[in-house]
Amino acid sequence: MSFSVIKASIPDVLILEPTVNKADDGFFFQSFNQRDFAQATGLDVKFIQDNHSLSERHVLRGLHYQIQHPQGKLLRVIKGTVLDVSVDLRRSSTTFGQWVGCELSDKNHRQLWVPPGFAHGFVVLSERAEFLYKTTDYWYPVHERCLLWNDPDIGVDWQLKGVVPKLAPKDAVGKPFSEAECFE
Repeated sequence: MSFSVIKASIPDVLILEPTVNKADDGFFFQSFNQRDFAQATGLDVKFIQDNHSLSERHVLRGLHYQIQHPQGKLLRVIKGTVLDVSVDLRRSSTTFGQWVGCELSDKNHRQLWVPPGFAHGFVVLSERAEFLYKTTDYWYPVHERCLLWNDPDIGVDWQLKGVVPKLAPKDAVGKPFSEAECFE
């Protein structure tokens, strides 16, 4: 197995710890293996799109989701550090409205599986961060929704310690949880 699986405080969100082979001159690890992923997680998912983003310190992206064509995401950071956050928007879930955060970095090599039905976002904690993620469905801008990043009903601790994050216009006007379109 090329990684171990840790269940987050919301059990459907999985933290993947890769087996990293370190040497004096660097390291090697398998960042993805379909067979190992399916065997370790019990998930039979097909990834159809890869995304790559670069953001500066204190940039906060999210909390995004697609109300139709919901995406599962396998996330990792290849440079820098982010706090990655997922919010359960599945009304039928016992963790509906709860959030989970996980630090992803180029040092810990962790990956995070966020299943469909969750809003997703991250804030950059390092000077810069390069973020890679695989999705289980295509991006459909017409179906994209944004949950208000600082909604007190959710109460995400973004670890900003009084710093105002840098937000894209669409993220600054996200909907509060009480008005958000959710999944059944």
